[in-house]
Amino acid sequence: MLLRATLLRLATMSVTLVGAAVVVFFVIRVVPGNPIAMMLPPGATEDDIARLTAHYGLDKSIIEQFGIWLGGVFRGDFGTSISLRQPVMPLVLGRLPATLELAIFALVIAVVIGGALALTGVRYRATRTETAIDVANGVGLSIPDFLWALILIVLFGVLMPVFHISGRISPSLDLPFVTQFYVFESILRLRFDLWWDLLKHMFMPALALAIPLAAIISQLLKQSLKETMHLDYVTLSRTKGYGENHVIISEALPNAVLPTLTLIGVQFTFLIGGTVIIERLFSYEGLGNMAIDAVINRDLPLIQGIVIVFALLFTVINLVVDMTYALLNPRLRHA
Repeated sequence: MLLRATLLRLATMSVTLVGAAVVVFFVIRVVPGNPIAMMLPPGATEDDIARLTAHYGLDKSIIEQFGIWLGGVFRGDFGTSISLRQPVMPLVLGRLPATLELAIFALVIAVVIGGALALTGVRYRATRTETAIDVANGVGLSIPDFLWALILIVLFGVLMPVFHISGRISPSLDLPFVTQFYVFESILRLRFDLWWDLLKHMFMPALALAIPLAAIISQLLKQSLKETMHLDYVTLSRTKGYGENHVIISEALPNAVLPTLTLIGVQFTFLIGGTVIIERLFSYEGLGNMAIDAVINRDLPLIQGIVIVFALLFTVINLVVDMTYALLNPRLRHA
């Protein structure tokens, strides 16, 4: 049954990707503006515009353009960026590791903070500590990530300049990395000066993304723990003389964490979507920042390539979440 569910999900993924491709292709073409005219310098003649328009195939009908583009996609050719004049897919794949590193780091921060707050709230339930945590969760949820970014820039970039407020790495340390996963490579090379510099650049954008998610994790996990704490086997552990910390972490947490794991998987896709604005605010050289540049320059092939990669990423993450949940919950294997 699990294999059948996986195949069904893969079929759904394919339909989703085709739907995303169709929507983005036709929507961005009804937006006013000529990308060819935008890329040419002032004084370009009508002949120059017509020549480049034909070169990029924009003189054909929209249906013809879609057919040509879709045929190229099936061959692994996503076209050439109009503004950067380079093949789209190497450009997109070159920026993707930066966004993934940022999103994963943000997720780790959110899980650590949210988990710690939830465990503390349950340990000191019905006290001022729990009330303070509830207030902190409310504040974390009520302020969107881009406003947290501005607050962090003022606090740790201006008033207490501890972290870097722009870029991904200091220019003097920007080595020819092989994989573009800078953090991973810096650890493999035992270059902890690189790792520290990367961390100082990544910390504030990652924290801005993590704060709202940490509040969500804290609320859900705390509520789930509270419900589990009333179950018979937890009460039995108390009667055996185990301490409250042992009861919460060793007995209640393993069963209470399942809904939170599902939430984390789903929220990770939103986290990646949130990188678009956050990367722009911190001039972080990731895929989200490139997406905004592509929209500003009306770089149609680059926009399409980025959207397809984002859509593929989201569907793969959702598939992994569904399969993981089915493996952890045996009842769903036969649903």
